[in-house]
Amino acid sequence: MRLVLLGCPGAGKGTQAKFIEEKYAIPQISTGDILRAAVNAKTPFGQQVKQTIDEGGLVSDDIMIELVKERTSQADCQNGFLLDGFPRTIRQAESLWQNKIHLDFVIEVKVPDDELIKRLSGRRVHLKSGRVYHVLYNPPKKAGIDDLTGETLIQRIDDQEETVRNRLAIYHQQTEPLVKYYKDMDEHGQLRYIEIDGTQSMDAVKKEIFNYLDEDSETK
Repeated sequence: MRLVLLGCPGAGKGTQAKFIEEKYAIPQISTGDILRAAVNAKTPFGQQVKQTIDEGGLVSDDIMIELVKERTSQADCQNGFLLDGFPRTIRQAESLWQNKIHLDFVIEVKVPDDELIKRLSGRRVHLKSGRVYHVLYNPPKKAGIDDLTGETLIQRIDDQEETVRNRLAIYHQQTEPLVKYYKDMDEHGQLRYIEIDGTQSMDAVKKEIFNYLDEDSETK
C-alpha cells in the first residue's frame, strides 16, 4: 500500500498519517526525515544535501527524488509506505512516476479555508510544557492563562491569522494543482484518488479513510 496524503496546513494530515501507519504497518516517510537520515548516514546524496543546506540553499527536486527512491527501496517499505510532504509540485509527482515509484492511493483531506483559519489562529500554547489550548474548541479555564501553572499563554507566529493565510495561499498556488493531476491519473486507472471531508470529527475521518483502504484491499 503506497499512498500520499494531501491537504492544507491544519487539515489533520499528520494525525491521520499516524493512524494509517499504525493500522497498516507501513512507515510514514517525511521529506524532513529523509534529509536528516541521509545527512547522518553520510551517503553520497547525503553529503550533497549537507553541502546545500550548509550553504543556505534549497535541495533540488533531482536530489529529493533520489533520496525518496533510496528510502522507499529499504526493507521496511516492502509492504508500502506513506509519503508526507512529498510530492509538493507536479514536477515532483511526475518524477515519482518516471522513477517507477507508483502510488496506489492519493487521499485529500479537504477543509475550507475559513475553517482552517479558525482552527489554527485559535491555538494558544503554554511554552514551557507544550500544552495546547484553543479559544473555541479547548479553552483554558481562564482566558489566556494556563490551567496548571497560571502562566500566560501565547499565540505562536505560525498560528497568527496573517501567517495562516499566507501558508494557505502558498499551498493553493504550489500544491493544489496536484489535485487535478492525480484525479486525471485516477480516471486513467493509474491510482485511486480519494476525497475526504476533513470537517468531520477526527475519528470520523479516520473511519472513512480506513473504509476506503480496506474496501480496496478486499477487492484485490
